[in-house]
Amino acid sequence: MNKWRSFCLGFAFLLISLVAMAEEQGAIKPQSLLSEVIQGMPKGEKQEVRVLTASFKPGDKTMFHTHRFPVTVYVLEGAFTLEMEGRDPVTVKAGQAMIMPSHVKMTGYNRSDTNPLRLVIFNVSDPDTPYLYPVH
Repeated sequence: MNKWRSFCLGFAFLLISLVAMAEEQGAIKPQSLLSEVIQGMPKGEKQEVRVLTASFKPGDKTMFHTHRFPVTVYVLEGAFTLEMEGRDPVTVKAGQAMIMPSHVKMTGYNRSDTNPLRLVIFNVSDPDTPYLYPVH
């Protein structure tokens, strides 16, 4: 019985120590911005990961296009409006993220008359797949 008590006390001390260490000042705690189950990701043996940036002046927009694989967008500055065929427009502001679906015709805008827009774009695809496909 003494061994069991010693084990329990030791285990409790270990848990308290771990919690205290995790709460130390300066410990990094990631914050989730976006979590979404999606379809259409590449399934090959290898994938290419791209991290891109885009800067829009007031009133700028992208060409009408599609993506072969889903694309994640994080807004650094301004507000990004995405118009997708058959769907309501979606606006994402600085500090927010969204996933653009694959095989949907779309165009993105900076609707502001005065403020710039800056994005970080994350794309996972089969190697050498174009980032987007223009739609005419």
